[in-house]
Amino acid sequence: MSPITLLSAVDPVWATFLSPELASRMQFGWTISVHIIFASLSIGLAPFIIYFTWKDVRTNEQRYARLRSFWVKVFAAGFVMGTVTGIPMSFQFGTNFPQFAEVAGELIGGPLAFEAKMAFFLEAVFLGVLLYGRDRVEDRTYVISSVLVGFGAWLSGFWILIVNAWMQTPRGYEMVTRNGMEVAKLTDPFAAFLTPRMPWMYVHMMNASVISVALLVAGVSAYIVWKNPDTEAWNTALKLAVVLLIISAPFQAVHGDAYGRHVEDTQPQKFAAMEAHYETGQADLHLLAFPKSPEALTDPRAENLVTVSLPAVGSFLASGGDFDAEVIGLNEYEENPPVALVFWSFRFMVGLGFLFIGLALWGGILTYRGRLADSTRYLKAMIAASPFGYAALLTGWYVTEIGRQPWVIQGELKTSEAVSSTLTGAEATLTLVGFVVLYVGLMLTALYILKWLIREELRSLGVRESSGGRWHDPIPWVSSDD
Repeated sequence: MSPITLLSAVDPVWATFLSPELASRMQFGWTISVHIIFASLSIGLAPFIIYFTWKDVRTNEQRYARLRSFWVKVFAAGFVMGTVTGIPMSFQFGTNFPQFAEVAGELIGGPLAFEAKMAFFLEAVFLGVLLYGRDRVEDRTYVISSVLVGFGAWLSGFWILIVNAWMQTPRGYEMVTRNGMEVAKLTDPFAAFLTPRMPWMYVHMMNASVISVALLVAGVSAYIVWKNPDTEAWNTALKLAVVLLIISAPFQAVHGDAYGRHVEDTQPQKFAAMEAHYETGQADLHLLAFPKSPEALTDPRAENLVTVSLPAVGSFLASGGDFDAEVIGLNEYEENPPVALVFWSFRFMVGLGFLFIGLALWGGILTYRGRLADSTRYLKAMIAASPFGYAALLTGWYVTEIGRQPWVIQGELKTSEAVSSTLTGAEATLTLVGFVVLYVGLMLTALYILKWLIREELRSLGVRESSGGRWHDPIPWVSSDD
């Protein structure tokens, strides 16, 4: 008997912890939320680094060398943080969800091993070349290194999403009995790796990462341009970020609409949770929703909300063109996901998506008129919006993962069945607290590194941090009097 189990039997206070299932779900959800920030940073920065490196080598202009050097350092810091935050997740399969590891091991083991051996090491090796090899290798080798680093980041996402897509729409397997336990046996690797969900999820996630990083680059660039409007390098970075937003933000909306129809076809319960659709029949589309009372936040039924809705458009989108199409309601299912979390996360994600389109178009107009760096309002808006891409990415991920509940493998294994039978609530809760504290510390460290890099960049541009720039400093955590 473990010490914590013994304490639970002696002192009732130790018996008031979260259940092993809830604590384990929260722990994995928290760790992957933090990890995905750093993983998407690598994915989204890849196009920027490749472009800046190529332009640096081709033109030998100082502005591209400055941008390449800065963002490669940010990439390296994110890569280290992504490694540190990602490793514990594989151990949680064994400590918290051993039944899942046992059932799905033959299906997920290969992609996870490929991610480490094919993508991680490729990225790590050539990142070293990018960091230290500018004057040590040929120009062509240096550019190729940037391409391979970016390829490694996107390949890593490919293998990880193969696993998640299989959990959403499992294919290429059969259930067999081994040692008295039902497990999944791989029968068709092609079908298992390229499930119906995989292309949708991969495109959406990669583009979401590009949007998130484009907003980050735009925010950092806008801040530095605010401080020094004459900096050629950061005006260039701001324009490039706006161009990427003009391409990626509208594309995400169009792709997301089609993705939603695929979700309705393959996971109708998740689709119903996204719209809080309880009664089977014609479904409305809630464009905006506001709770009338605090209770509505946890029970998002239509009568508890002030909504701006399009009648029957939910049916139209789900069916691909039929306003009268029947959408199965949540009341038809025995167990449902936490509907409120899915519903509000979906609203938040979509709302931010339209905000990004607006910011992209605004920036495009200013760029066309040659007033991008002169617009105080736009610089303020981009600085404020710099973290919103990650907020949208995370809430989209919550829709994907929480919306699948109660299943960890859709239709085969429930989350409650995957949790360790020997894990106590106290053990799971205390480790959850430990991971929260540790990962908060890591995020603060990453923010400090970004702050330090920005301050050093400002100093190299001759900007006095305590001066406050041309206007009141909008990001006090960057400036200091030291």
